[in-house]
Amino acid sequence: MLIKTYGSAVFGVNALTITIEVSISAGTRYHIVGLPDNAIKESLRRIESAIQSAGLKMPRQKIVINLAPADIRKEGSSYDLPIAIGILAASGQLEADKIGDFFIMGELSLDGGLQPIKGALPISIQARQAGFKGFILPRDNSREAAIVNDLTIYGMRNLSDVIGFFNGTEQPVPVIVNTRDEFFNKVSSYAHDFSDVKGQENIKRALEIAAAGGHNLILIGPPGAGKTMLAKRLPTILPPLSLQEALETTKIHSVAGKLNAADSLMTERPYRSPHHTISDIALVGGGANPQPGEISLAHNGILFLDELPEFKRSVLEVMRQPLEDRNVVISRSKISVEYPASFMLIASMNPCPCGFFNHPEKECTCAPGVVQKYLSKISGPLLDRIDLHVEVTPVDFDELTSAIETEKSSFIRERVISARQVQTERFHADQSIHYNAQMSPNMVRNICKIEESGQVLIKNAMEKLGLSARAYDRILKVSRTIADLAGSKNIALEHLAEAIHYRSLDRSSWSG
Repeated sequence: MLIKTYGSAVFGVNALTITIEVSISAGTRYHIVGLPDNAIKESLRRIESAIQSAGLKMPRQKIVINLAPADIRKEGSSYDLPIAIGILAASGQLEADKIGDFFIMGELSLDGGLQPIKGALPISIQARQAGFKGFILPRDNSREAAIVNDLTIYGMRNLSDVIGFFNGTEQPVPVIVNTRDEFFNKVSSYAHDFSDVKGQENIKRALEIAAAGGHNLILIGPPGAGKTMLAKRLPTILPPLSLQEALETTKIHSVAGKLNAADSLMTERPYRSPHHTISDIALVGGGANPQPGEISLAHNGILFLDELPEFKRSVLEVMRQPLEDRNVVISRSKISVEYPASFMLIASMNPCPCGFFNHPEKECTCAPGVVQKYLSKISGPLLDRIDLHVEVTPVDFDELTSAIETEKSSFIRERVISARQVQTERFHADQSIHYNAQMSPNMVRNICKIEESGQVLIKNAMEKLGLSARAYDRILKVSRTIADLAGSKNIALEHLAEAIHYRSLDRSSWSG
């Protein structure tokens, strides 16, 4: 008897329908075909034990299992459940009437329990697009899959529950998640706030500009000046995720298996802070079975690289293309997957190995030439792609102990949201552009026009600092954001001057 069950394979952040065909005939051997990996080949041992734990029998006949399309490699243990259901239906131990109406995915334990799978959200989206009535999967993934409307989701604890459902002896309650209520009830709830920060008003201003225009930023300062503390509070002033952005972000974290069982939808912008020992592949994604890297997990949020010069040079250089294109393509001999990577890069670094170069009070103990060697660990092309270079100075005792209340994140966010609304109206004709940092060079020329006095100012700055054409574009983008925050239609001289000021690492004082 031939039975077909249906599951899915995830490629990138999208899913593809997989048909699991099970045929039982005379003989004694088991065969799995259709380019399965080792995890799938080992599945029959788990399936046999799970079926026996459910009180049923594994057929002692020839079983042929085909995973179609047969020319696409299948990977992972989530095919255990559809294969087990196919075997039971083909051997007459399970009613097969409703099997073709559902996507079925899940990893089986030896006792028949269902273990979580990766990519439940994109699989659920594919099930709806393919016209299936529902999706049966482990309970731990059920809320994540239930984000998708017009699809019945059943979260099961074990194989016995699934058998009872198809035999009609059990009627599980579908999992229902009100996506909009879930989103709006939890959106933008943060533990940190800018009101915790004493002093550092100029740094807060720079972070506000970065948030308003989606600009990349690097903080340079001595140890203990507050670089990491300030970066952790940046998400609190970013505009809340839109529902579409929340779905995009959840999809990526679902594929990577980063969602908790209680989570159905990500409502906070991601904040990723990998250690400086991270590898190239872990940062951009990849591997034999391509998975999203840290830059994709930071999509629609922030990637914070603390102590930037300590990262391997090769790790930093692989970020250059994603910073420009806002996506990353992982190519292998037989497959190519694309992951979105539209993130804000926030980096921090000490000015030198000892940490006190350009310090107002302490003396730098580094040998001659060491500062320049330290700074040269970060390439010029990468620095060009960072819009704002900001010096962080230590907070003095009087400011640190001051009882004066500082501005809350909510007030700063209101200004950021207003500036973003201006940009949304500006770029309404192009759905791929959402804020100033995403402008193409051609758009910069048309939108960021400056007066003659501004041209003279920026010309002098470029000659003095030796700026590249890319750095010139970055200055114009930042000045446009500063003008948006000020509610100005045109870029004034003071906006341009402030943008030029945020190029610390281009100045001669950093030459060592």
